[in-house]
Amino acid sequence: MSLIKEQEKKAFASLKGAFGYVNALQAPRVMKAIVSTGVGKVKDKNKIAVIEDRLAKVTGQKAAPRGAKKSIATFKVRQGDVVGYQATLRGARMYDFLDKLVHIALPRTRDFRGIAPSAIDAMGNITIGIKEHTIFPECSDEDLKDVFGLAITVVTTAKDKKEAEAFFRHLGFPLQS
Repeated sequence: MSLIKEQEKKAFASLKGAFGYVNALQAPRVMKAIVSTGVGKVKDKNKIAVIEDRLAKVTGQKAAPRGAKKSIATFKVRQGDVVGYQATLRGARMYDFLDKLVHIALPRTRDFRGIAPSAIDAMGNITIGIKEHTIFPECSDEDLKDVFGLAITVVTTAKDKKEAEAFFRHLGFPLQS
């Protein structure tokens, strides 16, 4: 069983005093984790295939392509062109990914000083930007020429920013003081 899942089960006991919970179902829970990356100006099919493959290795499932919503002539983008990839994780895969992110990947990040509390939005979700995908152990360090960044959004049932911050601290996310 994952550490994040165990901590989530203990959230009611540790947060009920601060937020006045009377029922265990009032405690926040993690709903899903969304991992996305943009392919930007990359037109080479091989590089796009590498990005898609590495994202699949990191998340444990195939990433879905995301198309452009509008045509923008200045950027030479047509509506429907693939501009990024996204994987939505739920259940066991989500917990495994979050464990890997919090306990292995983030500590391996160069000059990491914690996640800024401003990364938590008003709805209780946190979005983390990662500059290099190579912090994940699945990615081999031999091919450093194709480094790309990721955006990870963790969606919770927290009602506001204050509750979400306490919940993420309880789960073990390395938030700055």
